[in-house]
Amino acid sequence: MSDDQKRMFLAVVLSGLVLFGWQTYFAPKQKPIIEQNASEQISAKAAKTQETTVKQEVVKPITESVSSEVKSFTLTNNGHSVKINSDLSIQDFSNPGASFDFFATTGVEKPFKIEIGNEARFSSFNFTFNQVSPSHIQGSNVKLAMNVDFKMDDLGKVTYKVTSAKAYQFRVVFTSTEREEENRQIRQFSYYTQSLNHMKVGDSDDDDGKMRWLAIDFNFHLFAITFKEPVAARLKAFESGEFRSTLVNDVQNLEGSIVFSKKNYDLLAKLGDKLDLSIDFGFFGIISVPILRGLQFVHDYVPNYGIAIIILTILIRTIMFPLQYKSFKSMKKMQKIQPQLTKIKEKFKDDPQRMQKETMEAFKKAGANPLGGCLPLIAQMPIFFAFYQVLYNAEEFVGSPFFGWIADLSIKDPYYVLPVLMALAMALQTRLNPSPSADPTQKKIMMLMPIVFGFFMKDLPAGLNLYIFTSTIYGVGQQLLVYKLTD
Repeated sequence: MSDDQKRMFLAVVLSGLVLFGWQTYFAPKQKPIIEQNASEQISAKAAKTQETTVKQEVVKPITESVSSEVKSFTLTNNGHSVKINSDLSIQDFSNPGASFDFFATTGVEKPFKIEIGNEARFSSFNFTFNQVSPSHIQGSNVKLAMNVDFKMDDLGKVTYKVTSAKAYQFRVVFTSTEREEENRQIRQFSYYTQSLNHMKVGDSDDDDGKMRWLAIDFNFHLFAITFKEPVAARLKAFESGEFRSTLVNDVQNLEGSIVFSKKNYDLLAKLGDKLDLSIDFGFFGIISVPILRGLQFVHDYVPNYGIAIIILTILIRTIMFPLQYKSFKSMKKMQKIQPQLTKIKEKFKDDPQRMQKETMEAFKKAGANPLGGCLPLIAQMPIFFAFYQVLYNAEEFVGSPFFGWIADLSIKDPYYVLPVLMALAMALQTRLNPSPSADPTQKKIMMLMPIVFGFFMKDLPAGLNLYIFTSTIYGVGQQLLVYKLTD
């Protein structure tokens, strides 16, 4: 194997390592933001002094009386329920399909509220509500001449509509606490503009843009508010765990929906408003979705996602075998001419041009391509990385057992058996590609790669480790077959 081949192979291996490890160990630093403007801080006392005069005939509130006491109202439908307070805050949300409860996802007891700007100040205003039906409430605030409407459908989606005679500025506030699970799932604020964005809870950050939805995103669950039409907003996240989205423009109408759901791709797609894009399949999302569909299809016939991972992995590696065959065959040819290349380097070490000419001549006679072993591997990387993204982000594996000690494919292997097996399989694969002339430092690096990679993977989901182990061990078998056929 030539120096160019070694360097290219090493680059590919390191690239794959970076792709798998970047989101865990190399997250970008957050930029600081300007401290909260004191003028934006609003006391309840100041809020009570604000009064808006409107013409009575323009908006007809549901009721003329306004109580100062905050009351709670519960909407229910098809097993779903949400507790909405009369100050436009949400206290609890229940979804029968969720693996974890609302508090486990948000981290606080009252994680959401809508504030209203009145004379350059934002406050929580109290509304008088009327329970129209178990799944429908309406409310009004006479001072603001504002009406609100909340209705829950059978999917658990709560549609909201705020209308007023006068245009007001609104602010949506999420509150949460920092948390990271053993499977590296981090509680974060997510929002969608023209792409998916995140701010880690507890970090200081800011952004702006036209928002389609905002959410608390944690451990395969999502609590989100959507907007019927994208709204221009300024975002601020604080170290205290508060996340503010201040709408730039005053509006008379504000509509959208509020949901709490497991991040099931099909369910989120059914809920609409691009909520399915909260599942971060990354750059290769166009490949990830068909892989997810493939896993779901296999699972319909074999109701064990661990076995589904194994079957689909073997199927994909078999389909990709023609590319792998060329890669393995080229690597075998490079191994055969390695002694000849070593002699050429030694003989013409003082004449670089002659050495290059003789080296290329040796490649030509042997029919070897110095990049032939690496280019097919690079071509396969999008598929392998897309598979990784599916296994890391899809909720289908939450609570899904495999066999024995692996009771949940979405969390780490409690005894680290799969990461160890994966590292051993990768070490075997490395030994199948000997490079006798490599310098000692490079050889040590190549042999340490499986150990380093195993360390990176030890706390990641068991399903992900199962995929890489299956892919590697099956690839070793393919490589041995090709070597046997080309001897």
